[in-house]
Amino acid sequence: MEINLKENERIDDLELNNLKIIQNSNGFCFGMDSVLLSDFAKDIKESSEIIDLGTGTGILPILLSAKTKNTKITGVEIQEQVAEMASRSVKLNNLQNRIQIICKEIKELSKIYKPCTFDAVVTNPPYKKLGTGKINEEEKMLISKHEIKASLKDFIEISKYLLKDKGCIYMVHRPERLVDIVQELCKHNLEPKTIKFVQPNEDKKPNLVLIKAVKNARPFLDLCKPIYVYDKNRQLYRRSAKNLQ
Repeated sequence: MEINLKENERIDDLELNNLKIIQNSNGFCFGMDSVLLSDFAKDIKESSEIIDLGTGTGILPILLSAKTKNTKITGVEIQEQVAEMASRSVKLNNLQNRIQIICKEIKELSKIYKPCTFDAVVTNPPYKKLGTGKINEEEKMLISKHEIKASLKDFIEISKYLLKDKGCIYMVHRPERLVDIVQELCKHNLEPKTIKFVQPNEDKKPNLVLIKAVKNARPFLDLCKPIYVYDKNRQLYRRSAKNLQ
């Protein structure tokens, strides 16, 4: 399908099932965290209804379309220009029958959906609390990185509302926020089930954490072996979305 690109846009090959994505060089481009999360969440059951909170470029729905079977995926993005770009990526891959992108604040989703609508939530939320880190960035970057429009609590609160009983939330975040994350999950009856740390290599401390929690489940936590992004020779263990299958 022919797609018109706008200024500073490019098409990147995801090296998975011939999938591609449109990205803007001056905006927030997806990183390893989204690729890792898509692989972490590939155990989502067949024919599930999935919602991605803060979809950005639409990378998670596009990758999950290849890594899950017969799922329907809704990507939610607050920024109109970014949501429109994600919608064009969906069309580029002819995935309109499986993926829809909506431009909404996550706090408004309770006005659109009934409680217990989705089987799974995936989210790569802003990592930084408002008022921390550098703030002299373009607005699109600020919203992607800082809790300006929605806090960690907001993401978890709406996830509880949207998830069916025993539905799952899959999240990637920073290890330094792990205590906050676990406290909020438990407060909202989302029981942490799996935690997996991501390290640059065996000698570096974790810089990402992957978390799966289940709504109204009994307590039991599986702390998995960490993922090492680079080997001892500084070579990428996982070079592409394809290698994460």
